[in-house]
Amino acid sequence: MIRFLRQVFWSFRSLLFVLWLTVTVALWGTAVVVLSIFVRGDPVYRLCVSWLRLAIFGARMICGVRHRMIGLDNLQRADKAGPVILLPKHQSTWETFAFPGLMPHPLCYVFKRELLLIPFFGWSIARLDMIHIDRSKRAEAWNKVAEQGQRFMAKGMWVIMFPEGTRTTRGSQGVYKFGGTRLAVTTGAAVLPIAVTSARCWPRKSFMLRPGTIDVSIGPLISSAGREPDELMREVEAWIEAEMRRLDPEAYATPSTP
Repeated sequence: MIRFLRQVFWSFRSLLFVLWLTVTVALWGTAVVVLSIFVRGDPVYRLCVSWLRLAIFGARMICGVRHRMIGLDNLQRADKAGPVILLPKHQSTWETFAFPGLMPHPLCYVFKRELLLIPFFGWSIARLDMIHIDRSKRAEAWNKVAEQGQRFMAKGMWVIMFPEGTRTTRGSQGVYKFGGTRLAVTTGAAVLPIAVTSARCWPRKSFMLRPGTIDVSIGPLISSAGREPDELMREVEAWIEAEMRRLDPEAYATPSTP
């Protein structure tokens, strides 16, 4: 009975959070589109980040989802290192929303263009310096990532790519694709692996949030000089997966198949 009541309570809080997101994204999305008619670049980005901070604030205040940062010294080194590509573990919507407010540089996401169709949210990111690709056209998609990635990094932005491509369930490991390290080798950028235990509180493909603390662990900055993309990604994968098992050992008690 207690478990049932707890589940009902979590469901109610999650419903309030979804309502919070819906109302605020409509207001902010409209403001972004209107502002982008007159200006582009940093002001529009900062307005979008203010909504993302509001979303994370809502997750904390309504659903009790908090976070803590580990490895801030690595982040400080990366801040002074020139072009950087972030390669995070991807378990949830949480890190997609949280990272722009946590990182010291503006972020440029690489994402599938279907997201542009989402009302307000998609309309807003369409006004930003992001790289939206058609995954069905691999060669064309890679050329776009390479050209625009280099251009945006030259403006001081950090490119962020999720190596597993899609969100994974807690305690599982996806296939690490080497598009991010290929971009790093091509452009000379360093890579920054990041482990995130977000599925502990916000599982993939769900808006049922549970209270708890999400760990965001920043790994060591890795140079791409003289490296091969696949070999570099194996190093990134090894660090992330080892760190995930250290941060969330109970999730990996039962071995999972990638």
